Amino acid sequence: MLRVLGHGAKLCDGLTRREWLRVGGIGLGGLSLAALSAGRVAEASDRSRGGSFGRAKSAIVFGLLGGPPQQETWDPKPDSPAEARGEFTAIPTSVPGTHVGELMPRTARLVHHIAVLRAMVTGDNAHSSSGYYMLTGVPHQPTNVENVTAKAPNYWPSVAGIVRAVRRDGGRLPAAITVPEHIWNDGNIPWPGQDAGFLGKRANPWLIQCDPGAADFRVPDVALPDDVPLMRFDSRQGLLGQLNEHLDRTQRSRAGDDYSTLSGQVLDLVSSPAARRAFDLDKEPPAVRDRYGRTRFGQSCLLARRLVEAGVALVQVNWTRIKDQPNQGMWDTHSKNGEALKTCLMPIMDQAYSALLEDLLQRGLFDETLVVWMGEFGRTPKFNAAAGRDHWGYVFSVALAGGGVRGGVVHGASDRIAAHPVDGATTPADLSATVFHCLGIDPETELLDPLGRPFPISRGRVIEPAV
Repeated sequence: MLRVLGHGAKLCDGLTRREWLRVGGIGLGGLSLAALSAGRVAEASDRSRGGSFGRAKSAIVFGLLGGPPQQETWDPKPDSPAEARGEFTAIPTSVPGTHVGELMPRTARLVHHIAVLRAMVTGDNAHSSSGYYMLTGVPHQPTNVENVTAKAPNYWPSVAGIVRAVRRDGGRLPAAITVPEHIWNDGNIPWPGQDAGFLGKRANPWLIQCDPGAADFRVPDVALPDDVPLMRFDSRQGLLGQLNEHLDRTQRSRAGDDYSTLSGQVLDLVSSPAARRAFDLDKEPPAVRDRYGRTRFGQSCLLARRLVEAGVALVQVNWTRIKDQPNQGMWDTHSKNGEALKTCLMPIMDQAYSALLEDLLQRGLFDETLVVWMGEFGRTPKFNAAAGRDHWGYVFSVALAGGGVRGGVVHGASDRIAAHPVDGATTPADLSATVFHCLGIDPETELLDPLGRPFPISRGRVIEPAV
């Protein structure tokens, strides 16, 4: 089953379409921005540092729900005390002197293509508020608050939303897509920072809720029903257009705007063979699908590769809960940390991540596709009474690959037990600036808020050692 969904969280874009257009906000094809005129883009290119600027045509961003532990992934501490180190050791990688956790054997062979950031900091230990910071590059106000929703003052657009605003949608697919579902806390409470915030719903990434690993995942889910021939579909589409024109004249409500936006997305998918082909995983050889792993996450990574090939500028692949696994199959390993990592989390991640990088390399897409491996925070340096690690936003690891990133780099360092940074601390604002930089978008580019005031899309600094 595949569904195109809108985010249920309320936004502060209560202006009508006519008012948005007057302010300079959103046009039918995306944001119309003087800041992105040809002259401004040339100026941005001149101002940007390094040959990595604009190398990436697209980005694939992981949202590893729950917060992966830095100690068992990118920043193992084999010489730390047992209560911090845990049961796993470090293994060498393709870069002499650089080690990763022993549960990443496939990824270890590719580290010469990867830049590891070992000193990412949010200073926030709550899933949703720290996640907001990672997804937007702007701290949540206040910090350390769980189960928060999108409400004032936390309406900053996600990196994906900004990319869709800046990069006009190409063909029948939008510039930004999220699969296979949104990120949510228990109770299906969506995190803030997953949409376009105050930029408005028309810049929202498409949320494609699906399970590409399911046996019944088929393209007909977005195809025309058998009893609706093409001529009848065209007739219905014409009637919908007339209805929308009438609603425009009567200043339709926000609910009407939502309906129009979502119906337009569905019509685009249904009417475009190219769009439907992008979702048809049956076009892939079985060996390729097996290589990614027949899991929801693994097949979502494969789908992401197909979507960037189809022209999508940014695809976010979120980790989802897995039934009958410790901690609901998330990276939130409050109990049985070692068991969860060894039997479920790391095998799925290591297989899918390495397959994605190798696939991009073999297809000649690696240099033009940025891959961002990240969660919302890390895990505590010491174990709790349940043999788990708790939330830790004071230092954790992120990995970048492709898209002009300098492979084989380790930037930043944590202390002996991976508790605090000792060198090269970076923030989510720096990460967002780096993603924009690699995509050829000047981080100092200005968009307009609902009151017509300009704001820079990032307040961070490009992580120069990595690019």
